This record gives sequence, structure tokens and C-alpha cells, in this order.
Amino acid sequence: MAKRLFDLAVAALALLLLAPLLLGVALWIRLDSPGPALFRQERVGRHGRTFRIHKFRTMRTDAPGLLLTVGRDERITRAGRWLRSRRLDELPQLLDVLKGDMSLVGPRPEVPRYVRHYPAALRERVLSVRPGITDPASLAHLDEDALLARAADPERAYIEQVLPAKLALAADYAAAATLASDLRILLRTLRMLAAR
Repeated sequence: MAKRLFDLAVAALALLLLAPLLLGVALWIRLDSPGPALFRQERVGRHGRTFRIHKFRTMRTDAPGLLLTVGRDERITRAGRWLRSRRLDELPQLLDVLKGDMSLVGPRPEVPRYVRHYPAALRERVLSVRPGITDPASLAHLDEDALLARAADPERAYIEQVLPAKLALAADYAAAATLASDLRILLRTLRMLAAR
């Protein structure tokens, strides 16, 4: 209950304070390339229920290809590259926190295609908590795009190397999460963003 109240209070305050920035970013995206400012995608949330995640659109709307982003992906727009480098494309997920689909801190929600690769031993634990905007796994894998760019088969590398490492961290988080640990992760995330 304390975690949910904390999420609601911080998300609401952040949306209020960041409203001018969010509107400015949305306008920039619309001017930079054709298409909507927001991108929505199906993700798997708590207890395996799917929901539509909100992000600022960082790719061309006509861009086919992998679900993954690999290196200097040609599908990414000019605005999108800058937003991704600072993780600002994730800010609309504050709306998902208010809705109750997400938390500020929790395992990053995956698309159903990759959730099917979760080992049974970890699946239940990882999906026992609300997914989050940030978590230890995302902080530990900031160079994921570059790593996948070096792979002959990026999707296979993600499924066989990156995903198991992220799942182990996500399971550890889910097993021992407290409001105090969430605060520490949020502070680490803010420090990381300030340094970029």
C-alpha cells in the first residue's frame, strides 16, 4: 500500500511539474517526423496481464524490423536519438503509473514475444510485481543497444545472453523490494540521467 501511494504521489507531482517539458517534447517529435508524438505497445504486466505502455515515439512510423533496437538503428528519428540517449522517451509511462499498470520501480515490462522465453522458475516471481519505469536490470544494461549491434543475430543474443541476465536481476528485485530500496534505485536512476 505504501509503495502504491508513493507511486501515485510522485507520478502525479512529476506530471504536473514536467508538463511544459512533456508538451515541448511532444511538439518537437511532431515537427521532426510525420506521426503521433506518443507510441503505444502491448507489454506484459503484473500476473501476466497485458497492457498498453506509453512512450514518446522515437522511430519513423513506417519503420519495420525487429522489436529490438540495435546500435545506431536507422529507424530512429533525430529527436528520438536524443530522447533515447537521456531516457526521456520513458516519461509518458508516468501515466501508466497513475493508471496502476506500472510502478516507478519494478522489472521492465517485456513484449509477449520475449516473455514466452522466461524460464518457469523466474516467470512467476518477475511477474508477481508491477513492472516499472526503472529497475536494477535497466541500470546494469545501459549499453544493451551497442552490445546487440556487435552480435551476428541480435535477437538471438538478446534471448540467450541479455534476457537471462536481466531476468536474474528482476527476480532478485521482486524477491526483496522495499520502499527504501525503490528510493535508492530512483536516486541511482536520477544520477545516471544527470550524468548523460
